[in-house]
Amino acid sequence: MLAICYANAPWFVGLPILDAIRTAPWWAYLLFLQNLFHLALPPAIGQTWSLAIEEQYYFVWAPVVRFLRIPWMLVVVLAAALVGCPLLRMAHPASFNPTHTLIHLDGIALGSLLALGLYTISLSRIAWLWLGLSGFVLGIAAAATFAGGTAFLDSALAFAFVGAMLFCIASTGFRGPLAILRRGPLAFYGRISYGLYMIHIMVFIYFGWFDLKMDPYGIAGNLAIVAFRLAIATACSTALWYGFESQILKLKRYF
Repeated sequence: MLAICYANAPWFVGLPILDAIRTAPWWAYLLFLQNLFHLALPPAIGQTWSLAIEEQYYFVWAPVVRFLRIPWMLVVVLAAALVGCPLLRMAHPASFNPTHTLIHLDGIALGSLLALGLYTISLSRIAWLWLGLSGFVLGIAAAATFAGGTAFLDSALAFAFVGAMLFCIASTGFRGPLAILRRGPLAFYGRISYGLYMIHIMVFIYFGWFDLKMDPYGIAGNLAIVAFRLAIATACSTALWYGFESQILKLKRYF
């Protein structure tokens, strides 16, 4: 992505290639630090701030787990992050930009608590399924009521998302309508989803000429733009999956 973005800098950065390399913060992407500073990020790869948070999480949380080991100690650390994160958002520290890791820790903490619970708490699959469904409903209800428009909105949405994930995990293998999650378009888009997320803005920018052609046609033009963007982004992320991602994942057998 970086190579494509900077090799086509007039398209994606708005500067000649050498000027883009000198002024646009390419080094921040290589170090996964682009989310921590007030930087003017090229829009085509601006969404990688979430990738930076993921990488920082892997580098920090894995050693913490290895060092602490005892589940209740890990729970204390995660609970502190879960409580402290919305309070930090409420404080609006001037030195933090909106993508700073420390104000996005509640979702990470909830996901880690879910993983910890699944490994250490012995419950039936039905119990986990109902816990997931309840968490989803409560999270959505909180987001739609008292948490809406506050520093706790992200926490409520994260709670709903984690509930949905727990529900999907617990329903794995079930027969009936839930089987649709294991095959067909949903499973396919699940496979290519990360590539889709990473490249979609770059695709939108590159094919911006189609938007301009459709603009005069009103709602019909807007629908055509959505369909075109979905088709092209799906094609690109599918090529990315089969040509690159899946090939890289095959290297796991050597480690």
